[in-house]
Amino acid sequence: MWPPPLLGLGLLVGAVCGGHRDQHYVNGEHHPEYDREALLGGEEEAEEYAKLSPEEQQKRLKAIIKKIDLDLNGLLTNEELSAWIQQSFKHYVLQDAKQQFGEYDKDGDGLISWEEYNIQMYGRVIDFEENTVLEDHEEESFRQLHLKDKKRFEAANRDEIPGLNLNEFVAFEHPEEAEYMKEFVIGEALEEHDKNGDGLVSLEEFLGDYRRDPTASEDPEWILVERDRFVNDYDKNNDGRLDPEELLAWVVPNNQGIAQEEALHLIEEMDLDDDKKLSVAEILENQDLFLTSEATDYGRQLHDERFYHEEL
Repeated sequence: MWPPPLLGLGLLVGAVCGGHRDQHYVNGEHHPEYDREALLGGEEEAEEYAKLSPEEQQKRLKAIIKKIDLDLNGLLTNEELSAWIQQSFKHYVLQDAKQQFGEYDKDGDGLISWEEYNIQMYGRVIDFEENTVLEDHEEESFRQLHLKDKKRFEAANRDEIPGLNLNEFVAFEHPEEAEYMKEFVIGEALEEHDKNGDGLVSLEEFLGDYRRDPTASEDPEWILVERDRFVNDYDKNNDGRLDPEELLAWVVPNNQGIAQEEALHLIEEMDLDDDKKLSVAEILENQDLFLTSEATDYGRQLHDERFYHEEL
């Protein structure tokens, strides 16, 4: 299945490095150690978690639950869970950006230059001619992605100073976190997919170069899924085309929607008395499920004092 539109090499590498689909199954066999590491954020965190006593594990978890419970009534609603998950997303985006920032900023001047970005990403400075198409297909694909990355790098730079400061670097790596990147992201998506130049993306343009195999009786499953997403998830006004706002929801998925879906999933799975809320007892009864969710960033919050320390 072809991926959704890429915003650049930085996001591509992040998606590849951050995705664990290939680790979950090895040669078609389930990899149980993966579940444990996903639950706790990695091998090191898993080892740390195993050393905690059951009492300490529950103590930290209860502290996190208390923070999610904004009205302090002992019950977690869909809204409270969703808000917490969004807060968690933003926290770790900033934490990861800060860590990466130090690695990219080779001279320690508080700015990441385009040259420093290239050196960190590829080990050397790469420079392609903007209007020179390469004959090799793979090299040309790389050139196109690299040039898009450079344009996004330049768009993220809001001031007159060459190089990206920390906030600009966050906008470059995570344009969904920066309102001022919205116009750039939409423009880039239109340039990629709006073949007839009408400022909209039709279903045909959405599906890209796909053409049904003349020997096949029906479209493959992934096409059916993508067509359904276009109609039911993205095309809100049902006019058969994606306008800029609808396009944005496709290119840069909204964390709010993801958080709401996860919150609803947790309540559906863990709500034993069917009151559409989660009590502390219900969460502790299903502790593993709660810890493997985005509500605790797969258990990572158990090791982050920002989330649990104040309540202990």
